[in-house]
Amino acid sequence: MLKNILTRGRSRTLNRTQKAAIAGVGTLGAAAVALTAVPASGQTTTTSEAAPTAKVAYSTKQIQDVHAGVTGQLAGASQKVAAIEAKQEAAAKKATAEKKAAAKKAAAKREAKETTSRSAQRTEVKKAAKSYPNNLDGWIREARAIMKKHGIPGTYEGIHRNIMRESSGNPKAINDWDINAINGIPSKGLLQVIPPTFAAYHVPGTSKNIYDPVANIVAACNYAADKYGTMDNVDSAY
Repeated sequence: MLKNILTRGRSRTLNRTQKAAIAGVGTLGAAAVALTAVPASGQTTTTSEAAPTAKVAYSTKQIQDVHAGVTGQLAGASQKVAAIEAKQEAAAKKATAEKKAAAKKAAAKREAKETTSRSAQRTEVKKAAKSYPNNLDGWIREARAIMKKHGIPGTYEGIHRNIMRESSGNPKAINDWDINAINGIPSKGLLQVIPPTFAAYHVPGTSKNIYDPVANIVAACNYAADKYGTMDNVDSAY
C-alpha cells in the first residue's frame, strides 16, 4: 500500500491523510528498530564504544642491549677497582721492600761503625798499653797520651818546665813548709798537687795514688786547663 501511495505520489501531491499515514509508518519502523536494541530482560542499558587501545610493541632485544650495557659498565668499574687495588698493593710491597732495604742498610752501617769503633778502641788500648820508659820522659809522654784522649791541653815543654820548678823531677816530693802544709794538706808529687785538687781533677783510668807520676801529671794538667787554659800558661806556684 505504501508503495502504491508513493507511486501515485509521483504524479500528484500527497493529501493530508496520506502524509499522516507515511509519518505513522516511519514512526512504527523507528519503534521496531528501538525494540530490537532492548535486552531480553526488558531493561534499557546505555552503551558506549571504548576508544581503541593502542598496541605497544615490546622488544626483548632492547632489554638485552640495556642489560648488556649495564653489565659492561659494571665489569669496567670492577676492572678499574681491581687495577687501583693492584697498584696500591704494588706500592705497599714496594714501600715495604724499600723499608726493609733501608733498615738492612742502616744495620750494615751501624755494624760497620761499631766495627770501626771496636777497632779504634783496640787501637787505643794498644796505644795505652804501649810501654813507656819508667823515667821523667816516659811519664810525660804517657801522661800526654792520656790527656789527648780526654781533650786536656798541655805541651811536653810546658809540663816538663813546671815539673822541674815544682819537684825537680822527683815523684815522691812533698812540700812540708808552705801554707798548704800548715793547713794539713801539703803539696805532693811531680807537680806538687794538694790531695783535694788531685781528687777533684783525677782522670778516670789513671791511678788514684797521688804519688803516681802519670796520674799526678794528668790531674795537675786537668786542673791547670780549668784554671789557666793550659799548663803551658803556668810559670809559678799555682
